[in-house]
Amino acid sequence: MDLISTIKGSLLEGFLPVGWDLKKIDEICSNPPEAITERQSWWHPEFEPVPCEDLAEFDVKMGHEIASVIANARREGRQQILILPVGPMGMYKWAVYFLTEWGIGCDHVWGFNMDEWSDAEGNTLPPTNPGAFQNAMETAFYGPLGSLTVPPNQRFFATKSVLPEYPERISELRKNGAQLAVIFGIGRVCHIAFWEPHFAAEFSSEADWRAQTHRIGARLHPLTIEQNAITSFKSRTTLVPAFANTIGPGLFLGADRIIGGADGALGRGMQWQGMSLWMTLRYGPDPWVPSSYMPTQPGRLFFLRELAGPLTPECH
Repeated sequence: MDLISTIKGSLLEGFLPVGWDLKKIDEICSNPPEAITERQSWWHPEFEPVPCEDLAEFDVKMGHEIASVIANARREGRQQILILPVGPMGMYKWAVYFLTEWGIGCDHVWGFNMDEWSDAEGNTLPPTNPGAFQNAMETAFYGPLGSLTVPPNQRFFATKSVLPEYPERISELRKNGAQLAVIFGIGRVCHIAFWEPHFAAEFSSEADWRAQTHRIGARLHPLTIEQNAITSFKSRTTLVPAFANTIGPGLFLGADRIIGGADGALGRGMQWQGMSLWMTLRYGPDPWVPSSYMPTQPGRLFFLRELAGPLTPECH
């Protein structure tokens, strides 16, 4: 007796993304933990999953990766575009640490936040609101860099007016030699940024889906809202907006390098991200599983080893 055998007639029927193959997902999640890094045919030759033993190691390694991308661009004399998430977050203090230790200024960096909370019309929280992603980035990354920081006019946030400018701005920078690094986390329903799986139903072809650069006032999946209630709002679901502005696959699938992170462990053996991690690595590219495309790009995905499982029941 499990979800697959009992879902018919339940409140979950039609709740999960309709394009998900639940039997396939269950089989993927039944793999032994040590198999999670086994290479798949659709992975990019330069994609690498990197297990981390604990959160401290995860934060340091991911922060070092971000700082190295910035430092390498500096040494090579080119501009560097970063698409930036708010979640995971612990890597930013280490990126700041390494850049400060190395004395690497960031005036060659262009930062584009990948998403922001909104209402249905795309209106966003004030930048100083504690829940605003702009506030989080200024506090965690741009501010602590001090005199080495990214110039304010090279920081872009996913507001109703600025987000539609991302494609042209990024395209122009790349024409002039800039490279694009996409830094990301993985959502409970396998979104990248807030590009949700149910958007797949709107497109007649994968090519049309891949061409989408952004969305204003995107309708979020209920599991996305609950994920954020748990991870960012201390369980207070009533504070989580039901919509967001977000980049789309037309931007997050065009990276020169990706830097991903999965740190969704909660303590006492509890976690929320193991299934999402396995789906990302093993489902195979599918618009109903947006994160499944990330291994097709060069770069690294850092993850807490405990997320690999085994994904079996425990009593707490």
